[in-house]
Amino acid sequence: MVVLELNEVEQSRKDKIGELREQGIDPFGHSFGDALAAAYIAEHFDELGEGTVRARGRVMAVRGHGKACFLVLADMSGRIQLYVRSDDLKEPAYDWFKKYVDSGDIIGVEGTLFVTKTGEKTIAVARLWVLSKAIRTLPEKFHGLTDVEIRYRQRYVDLIVNPEVRDAFEKRSRMVSHIRTYLTERGYLEVETPMLQPIAGGATARPFVTHHNALDQDLFLRIAPELYLKRLLVGGFEKVFEINRSFRNEGIDTIHNPEFTMMELYEAYSDLDGMMNLTENLILDLVDKVTGMPQVHMGERLINFTRPFARTTFDEAMQKYAGVGLEELRDDGLARRKIAEFGIHMDKSFEYANVVNEVFDKMVEPNFIDPTFVHDYPVEISPLAKRMAEQPQRVQRFELFASGMELANAFTELNDPMDQEERFTQQVAAKARGDDESQSMDFDYVRALQYGMPPAGGLGIGIDRLVMLLLGVESIREVILFPQLKRREPQD
Repeated sequence: MVVLELNEVEQSRKDKIGELREQGIDPFGHSFGDALAAAYIAEHFDELGEGTVRARGRVMAVRGHGKACFLVLADMSGRIQLYVRSDDLKEPAYDWFKKYVDSGDIIGVEGTLFVTKTGEKTIAVARLWVLSKAIRTLPEKFHGLTDVEIRYRQRYVDLIVNPEVRDAFEKRSRMVSHIRTYLTERGYLEVETPMLQPIAGGATARPFVTHHNALDQDLFLRIAPELYLKRLLVGGFEKVFEINRSFRNEGIDTIHNPEFTMMELYEAYSDLDGMMNLTENLILDLVDKVTGMPQVHMGERLINFTRPFARTTFDEAMQKYAGVGLEELRDDGLARRKIAEFGIHMDKSFEYANVVNEVFDKMVEPNFIDPTFVHDYPVEISPLAKRMAEQPQRVQRFELFASGMELANAFTELNDPMDQEERFTQQVAAKARGDDESQSMDFDYVRALQYGMPPAGGLGIGIDRLVMLLLGVESIREVILFPQLKRREPQD
């Protein structure tokens, strides 16, 4: 049996819990209503005057000795100073308080307000309640490069001692709420689609597999909600969106987490241009709400959000940054020479689609710092997008890039069931040749298209990366509350 180890101080705190219980005191308390937030007390300090106030939160620091102590009390809104003096404290006795209340404890207090000689707004505590006794001690310093992994593994401590981290996640929540409001105000209906799917579809990615015992069949954690959302267009919904959790069994790095959040929407009778306008307007509106200015710092990079976003074709970008065009890479010999020249390790089959993807990812994508729409993609890497009438080997698709990473992906949606079935067939063949990220045949989705899906535009935006960009952080783990990490024994 594994037991979490405690140091001497923490064991002493644990012993205090037993002593409190022997005294008939519950060290893990009860509800504590009618309390005011720390920020509210500070903001309305003069209005509250000399009346009694109640506050609750976590003790972040204890200073002083003898007959008086200052405490820092923190709640979600901010911090307020407490003053505990032996002559003022009615309940409990001051000596009891000194013995049993430690930094990290969650307490409730009642008292009157005053301003110290140094100008600090303070509550003079008359009564105090222990609401949750902390066993573990708070770290004095819980940030910096050497502690990054601990911060992610013990996010709860990170949130306690680093207010700026909690502030970042509050901003993330408001961003998601704003996206939801922005879309619903424009007539989009929020829906929910399955996370467990019998066929992994809607994107090119390796899925997670699980087994359903009652059905006795394997299911896949969704890699995208796309095919279900487009079924709703067939069913008569015209504007739908989902802010969804998706899962891809891929590598982990500063911009990839196997579990991530994205927003996908579909609009009947729209197209790629409609999606491009929507994407630009939504992101610019969000930038204005979050930053109040058209520029965002991300590390040493300055990202400029000005209208209109830059635009380039996929082939133009390849030629500019990789020095090779799309049609040139159809030559197997030249493609292999370029892959070697670029130092790219191919861990997938050496097919045109994979070569194009790898060259673009490694040689082209990192060059897009300011927001840039890349459009006119090769059909081989876009099995769900409609072909361009004038160039059948290209599709009506764009991706939006900024700070060297993909933020959004959009199509004029393929609604021809015969073309879609043929694309699925090609994907199945690629999978049979060893490409385990290729899509599978989804006969039910083809059947749905056979009933008729209206022309439509579709858009997906990576929420995690968008939050990274607007908050100016360079690791996706900074914007995911509990990122995936390799398990460590025995205490993780």
